[in-house]
This record gives sequence, structure tokens and C-alpha cells, in this order.
Amino acid sequence: MTRTRRGGHGQATVELALLLPVVVLLVLAVLQLALVARDVVLVTHASREAARAAAVDPEPDAPLRAARAAGGLDPDRLRVEARGGADAGDRVQVEVTYEIPTTVPIIGSLLGDPTVHSTTTMRVEHP
Repeated sequence: MTRTRRGGHGQATVELALLLPVVVLLVLAVLQLALVARDVVLVTHASREAARAAAVDPEPDAPLRAARAAGGLDPDRLRVEARGGADAGDRVQVEVTYEIPTTVPIIGSLLGDPTVHSTTTMRVEHP
């Protein structure tokens, strides 16, 4: 016959109840960090696409259309600014700014919405 310590019943339940909120917050924080990292990569991709569009298409709204078409980003939070590059051989510089939404419960409201910038420069190819 085995004897257990008196009062040892339910110890694991109490430990789980104390630790579970901390574990949930850590999981939510990692999830939010992954979503922010994904958006940083998408902003860099949008910047490259916008610079390429500005380099090959003389239309003034080509960089904005290309950045929006790059995918995955909310167009209402996206700003695109192109500078330079009037003639072939010149350099055009495109800056994409994006306000990343932090939508994960609890963690998102603590962080606020960070703003990310990406700048890409390319040589103009259109005549």
C-alpha cells in the first residue's frame, strides 16, 4: 500500500492555474512578433516592386499601384513616395511607409501600431 503526503492532492492544478496566464501571454507575444516580422518582409517586397514599377513605367501612380499589388498589406495603411528619375539612366528612389496593425488580443493593445519604412533605389529604364 502506498501513502501519499497529506495535502499534496491538487498541487499540479494550482501550479497550472498560476502558470497558465503567463504561458498564454508569452504565446500571444510570440504570435504578434511573428505577424510584425511578416509585415516587415512584405513592406520590403512592396518597396522593391514599387521601385521596379517607377523604373520601367513613366506613369506617376505606377509605384503606388505596384506596392498595393505586392499583396498582403492593407492599402489604407500604406504610403508610397517616389523621388527622382525623370530620364533614362537616372536613379529613382521609392520609400514605402506602412503602419503595422497589432491585432493580437491583449498584446496588440499594449504595443500600439509600429510604423515601418523601406527605401529602394533603382535605375530608370523608360525613355
